[in-house]
Amino acid sequence: MPEIIPFKGILYNPEKLKNASGLICPPYDVISSELQQQLYDSSPFNSIRLELPLEADPYGAAAERLGDWLQNGELLNDPVPAIYPYFQTFDDSEGESHTRIGFFSAMRLHEFAEKKVLPHEKTLSGPKADRLNLFRKTKTNISAIFGLYADEGKIADRLLRSFADSHEPVVDALFQGVRNRMWRITDPALIGQIQQSILQRTVYIADGHHRYETGVNYRNERAAANPSHSGHEPYNFILTYLANIYDEGLLIFPIHRLVHSLEQFDIGELKLRLEEYFTVTELHDRQALKVFLEQQSSSYVYGVVTSGKVLGICLKTDPSPLLDPSRPEALQRLGLVLLHDLVLGRLLGITQEAMAKQSNLIYVKDDKEVFEMVSSGRVQVGFVVKPTTVEQVLAVSETGEVMPQKSTFFYPKLMTGLLFNPLA
Repeated sequence: MPEIIPFKGILYNPEKLKNASGLICPPYDVISSELQQQLYDSSPFNSIRLELPLEADPYGAAAERLGDWLQNGELLNDPVPAIYPYFQTFDDSEGESHTRIGFFSAMRLHEFAEKKVLPHEKTLSGPKADRLNLFRKTKTNISAIFGLYADEGKIADRLLRSFADSHEPVVDALFQGVRNRMWRITDPALIGQIQQSILQRTVYIADGHHRYETGVNYRNERAAANPSHSGHEPYNFILTYLANIYDEGLLIFPIHRLVHSLEQFDIGELKLRLEEYFTVTELHDRQALKVFLEQQSSSYVYGVVTSGKVLGICLKTDPSPLLDPSRPEALQRLGLVLLHDLVLGRLLGITQEAMAKQSNLIYVKDDKEVFEMVSSGRVQVGFVVKPTTVEQVLAVSETGEVMPQKSTFFYPKLMTGLLFNPLA
């Protein structure tokens, strides 16, 4: 595993943290313009004003605001290095409660080629340029990346839970039904035990690929400009939340595909072409589709939602001739790869370039939204997919390849505003 160290975080002052729910926000890439405005209105100190400012110069505004809040005492520098346990408690769609256990630390940055930190999704240039500008102006990690490690023995999990059971959290905030609690561990002996328990583990990026690559680019910039660069400066590390893949509270939700703006789209023709490769079952409604997907063991099973029909489709042929043989087996086993290659690419004619630019695709996390958008006529057809498993994420990461864009949604998202990591 890359070096994991405690750090002196920046936190809101205790008085502000009495209303912590008004201070936190999701990461920038899942915030709509409507939510952005709601968060702005919720508090003059909500972290949205650092993460995704509304001003014409958002980066300059974030940097100025961060400086002002530190100078005026709204934010405080932690006086001693710490790691910060972070638990998120939430209910799933069936009403069952889950708690995901992890912790914030500073993690040394490595190039992916070093294979100490592995990605699983592609990144785009636009978001990386945006986050790099924020890094440069604020010299601070405003939001964390989300990393996974594998420890079936759950040593760190037990240490974190034991500490949490005997200490009050420094942050306790509710956001959209998710309870977010964070603690501080400053005891060097306990920190050492946690570090030791995960010392030989690889880190797999679950969320925050753009921020991680931005962190590497920022480090390289700072190192090149620093004649006395030693490798121990704060900019060599990035704010990281680490969770164990064997934690029962770790859930991955699917991300569904909506197709729009295709010329000469004909659902009847699509259905005929699908029948060449898939067993096609006509279903009554959304609930029937949910049952259909749950009952199928195949990875190559999908829901097709149109304005007049709901179809359940399951591949009836050998997938090998339909997939690029140069791809690793771990990628070929992914249902999303076949969906992109065969259905979106070959049958609907959407090019890889168009997929990358999202020219004809919209991604949504709720299958209910698929039905609503198809019904409203905003899209031509929706594809409901099964969730990617943690095992599939790790298998693909180990190959050095990446999954199709928007393959995973780790729920819930990490909250921004619990703490910040200074890089100066």
